[in-house]
Amino acid sequence: MGVRECPALLPLLSLLLLPLGLPVLGAPPRLICDSRVLERYILEARDAENVTMGCAEGCSFSENITVPDTKVNFYAWKRMEVEQQALEVWQGLALLSEAILRGQALLANSSQPSETLQLHVDKAISSLRSLTSLLRALGAQKEAISPPDPTASAAPLRTFTVDTLCKLFRIYSNFLRGKLKLYTGEACRRRDR
Repeated sequence: MGVRECPALLPLLSLLLLPLGLPVLGAPPRLICDSRVLERYILEARDAENVTMGCAEGCSFSENITVPDTKVNFYAWKRMEVEQQALEVWQGLALLSEAILRGQALLANSSQPSETLQLHVDKAISSLRSLTSLLRALGAQKEAISPPDPTASAAPLRTFTVDTLCKLFRIYSNFLRGKLKLYTGEACRRRDR
């Protein structure tokens, strides 16, 4: 029995490949619109945050890492054009990916990196790659590239720095639960119209 003989097999196969960080060719844009998919990534991020909360040794970085500000002014967010929302999410996702990759490098250079911490960092990297692919399938990258009004300059992404793995995972979790979830919800509603 092949994929063509069983249409329900493609979404299931896509879900299996996503955690590996592999691009899922032909992944339906609707996959990101299935709330269970995003909730799974949020749950993984919360698990990583919880694991690192009590961590003291090996969780501090030797340098500060820049991360996106995850605070959302809901009134301002609702008034934003979808292209502006896409740009903010796309930039935040890119910065988070860089931050977690930098965290991975710093963790690897520490005296005794914990296997559990390494596992959560590796999962986060894989998840961010998968989420990037899903957002690309949804068209977020195209929306982020073409602002609605070329004369209006986009506000720069607000950032700050973190110095521990716990803070990094808290930002990661907040970003997924906040801006990413808000954006995908609106983008999926627009797609259904």
